Amino acid sequence: MKRRTILGAGIVALAGVGCVPRQELDDPPERPDIVDSNSTGQNLHNGGDLVMALSAEPDKLDPTTSSSLYTRYVMQTMCEKLYDLNHRGEIVPMLAAALPEISDDGREVVIRLREDAVFADGEPFNAEAVRITLDRHFNHEQSSRRSELGPITGIEAFEEFAVRVTFEKAFSPFTAALADRAGMMLSPKALEELGDDFASHPVGVGAFKFVERIPQTSITVERDPLYYDARNVRLDSVTYRIMADANIRAANIQSGDVHVADSISPQDIEAVKASRDINTLQVLSLGYQAITIDLEPKDDAGHPLDKGLIATDERVRVAFTKAIDREALVNTVFNGWFDAACSPISPSSPFATEESTQCPEYDPEESKRLLEQAGAPVPYPITLKVSNSQDSLRFAQALQAQVKEAGFAIRVVPTEYTAMLSAQDSGTYEAIQLGWSGRVDPHGNAYNFWTTDANNNYAAFSDRTLDDLLTKASEVTDLDERSALYGAAVKRMQETNPVIYLYRQRSLTAYRANLVGVSTYADGVVKLSHAAFIEGRQP
Repeated sequence: MKRRTILGAGIVALAGVGCVPRQELDDPPERPDIVDSNSTGQNLHNGGDLVMALSAEPDKLDPTTSSSLYTRYVMQTMCEKLYDLNHRGEIVPMLAAALPEISDDGREVVIRLREDAVFADGEPFNAEAVRITLDRHFNHEQSSRRSELGPITGIEAFEEFAVRVTFEKAFSPFTAALADRAGMMLSPKALEELGDDFASHPVGVGAFKFVERIPQTSITVERDPLYYDARNVRLDSVTYRIMADANIRAANIQSGDVHVADSISPQDIEAVKASRDINTLQVLSLGYQAITIDLEPKDDAGHPLDKGLIATDERVRVAFTKAIDREALVNTVFNGWFDAACSPISPSSPFATEESTQCPEYDPEESKRLLEQAGAPVPYPITLKVSNSQDSLRFAQALQAQVKEAGFAIRVVPTEYTAMLSAQDSGTYEAIQLGWSGRVDPHGNAYNFWTTDANNNYAAFSDRTLDDLLTKASEVTDLDERSALYGAAVKRMQETNPVIYLYRQRSLTAYRANLVGVSTYADGVVKLSHAAFIEGRQP
């Protein structure tokens, strides 16, 4: 099968070349996942300072309120969770001693804890610490975790190392939520002393502990001697150096000035892979990149703006999604390294069905007909805020060229990443392109973005049908029943389209060949807690 491309003049702005004709491209090659570096048979050096090039500035280092993938990169070294994912995407105990004990009606969950952990400030890790942390995640007025945790009615530390959580109704995604930020445990002493300023000096249980943050420059953590598995932590420190420019990250990993670099561009990956001094990890993400349409747009001062037809008329949003040939864009812009995405449900998810992964048909003629039917001006103008990274801009400009044929005129506004997050939170945009790193349970990819009043409902969208479908999907345990509910939910999403899905990234991570113990799984987080330099080959 061949894939068409319809990028036309959009490539001119990107490559600085003359007119690029339409062309036929073969399907991209298979890209098998490579999730970790193998330390088998290696003599490992005890010590060393690792530097990682991080592609964007994290937001607040506070698991309760943060929303950035890059915050998770840093926090995973010093703030372990009750549960984690393994390389197969399975949920496994971390600070918990075992998987939860769940009552027959699903309304009571007991979590038993490991008894050998201690926070970096010396505070004991126990059930009371878990109760305090979960209470903060659930009740903090600025929490981004509340809707991830479900309809909790009580949290009780009923034994020194056992917590009981009760629910109004059964909540199937709870364990999966605790394998992400909602499961990150925080020192009660630090919370009491710092309160809402916890991010200035975060304290958790981890292989490393916080040292300092230099805004827009770096974040440094150092080995924690109190860590329960300290004997298997080799590095002295990890410094996350902010390098937003993909070309600079590629150059620094090739020169050896950094030891790990995330988000290698598909434009650079082949050259990076060709170096015998560099290895790569490549994992298809559970997450996605999407365009969100703000149905209640505001200006930069927070004042309501007049709503355009794209905010008030579903037909305009349907026309926009039908104007996008996702596979052609992804295959051309990203050289086949990424995949088209049409819903929050990854095709690799056990919950995936034909209905939940079906793409809207590319039909520019139907787009023009819908615009005419809605009485919309043609070309219909859309102002789109986009991260100022090279890959995001490359895609946005190609999209700009593609949808012109269907009657849309996109104005691309390049924006710094943390400013993008701020705009998303405050609703100061008409349309914005941002990603979500993905969760192993579909609830974490759908409910929080689509249901009325959910924490991440950035579109200000409300639809009773979707509320009911996504709530029901969280309350049942049968895989087939949940999958069918998510399929029905995706069908409704594609009828309303406040969120328009575009593509799934492949996490492309480069690391120096003298380093082992680096891993990245489908949640997109690069893990460094047990990284080490090979003896005799350390810097």
